[in-house]
Amino acid sequence: MSQSQPFLARVANGSLVIQIMVGIVAGIVLATLSPSSAESVGFLGGLFVAALKAVAPILVFILVASSIANQKKGTHTNMKPIIVLYLFGTLMAAFTAVVMSFLFPTTLTLVASTNSIAPPEGISEVISSLLFKIVDNPVHALMNGNFIGILAWAVALGFALHQASDATKQVFHDMSNGVTLIVRFIIRLAPIGIFGLVANTFAKTGFAALAGYAHLLAVLLGSMAILAFVINPIIVYVKTAENPYPLVLRCVRESGITAFFTRSSAANIPVNMKLCKDLNLHEDTYSVSIPLGATINMGGAAITITVLTLAAVHTLGIEVDLATAVLLSIVAAVSACGASGVAGGSLLLIPLASSLFGIPSEVAMQVVAVGFIIGVIQDSAETALNSSTDVVFTAAACKAAERKQARAKLQNS
Repeated sequence: MSQSQPFLARVANGSLVIQIMVGIVAGIVLATLSPSSAESVGFLGGLFVAALKAVAPILVFILVASSIANQKKGTHTNMKPIIVLYLFGTLMAAFTAVVMSFLFPTTLTLVASTNSIAPPEGISEVISSLLFKIVDNPVHALMNGNFIGILAWAVALGFALHQASDATKQVFHDMSNGVTLIVRFIIRLAPIGIFGLVANTFAKTGFAALAGYAHLLAVLLGSMAILAFVINPIIVYVKTAENPYPLVLRCVRESGITAFFTRSSAANIPVNMKLCKDLNLHEDTYSVSIPLGATINMGGAAITITVLTLAAVHTLGIEVDLATAVLLSIVAAVSACGASGVAGGSLLLIPLASSLFGIPSEVAMQVVAVGFIIGVIQDSAETALNSSTDVVFTAAACKAAERKQARAKLQNS
């Protein structure tokens, strides 16, 4: 019977991960054989990322507002343990980066300064930026993809509609289902979009320019790999008392791969929402935790800030004691949580961390320029780690809550 299915139907029902892998291989092959053709199909990747970015703000706003408005009394959303996991995971990322930087110290050949961008002057500026994002005009927040503002307004509207009529709540529920269908359609186009992204990236860079920064990239990617495949699984095991690797590997496969090539946490929110649904997680929980994670769960950013800052420290021959290293970890973790509130992301927070060691701003901005050079890999891996970890910690908290409820029922019986 399956043989009689139309070709498009078989593709739509096939494994999305396998199709994405085929798209990756096809993109690499095309870039190798015909770079000019590969650059010309780059618009497919641009369209895919633009479509995800376009639908993500509406999805978050409608889904969060609908979930809270339709939430039954007595329902627990497990948000507190998820937030704790987000913050603890980001701090552990910074500690991991410190250890790796001391075990494998990196020195840089500094390049010309980047004068067209301005980093924040302190943590107070980062926090201030986040606070103003929260009270942003809701229409402006939706237009500009300000997810912390979207989340704040959606939560407020959801609570306001909690006492509304059932008909009004049903309207929001139906809108949520409608937007979800649109998201599913866009995600099914991921193989085509990633094919365009990979082909264009390999055709333009070939990664040849990254060879001179192999050691720095090794420390960065090694730190991220340790966090993803060692630290995070330990945290999940402590939380759930279950083998964490099936969950971790699935999240890396279904969320991390897409995030690696889109290089946008915002664009990956719809992908993570779908993955949470496939994992049978509580919708009232993941509809809030996933967009929140895209804002404050920034382990990859903490690693980038710490490794590049300590690379500058080692280049200048500055001695670092244990207390200062711990302080750097805390500053990097706090700064990383505010990375999405600063134009330019984690790289522009390097001067802030560098100021702990008295490194001049001109030198720190040269380190930022190095970060932009390796950004094709650094930013991709950072986004993949951040985005997949959002689902890992959300699932861990939900599983732990289910386990606790099951124990309670067993004791009561």
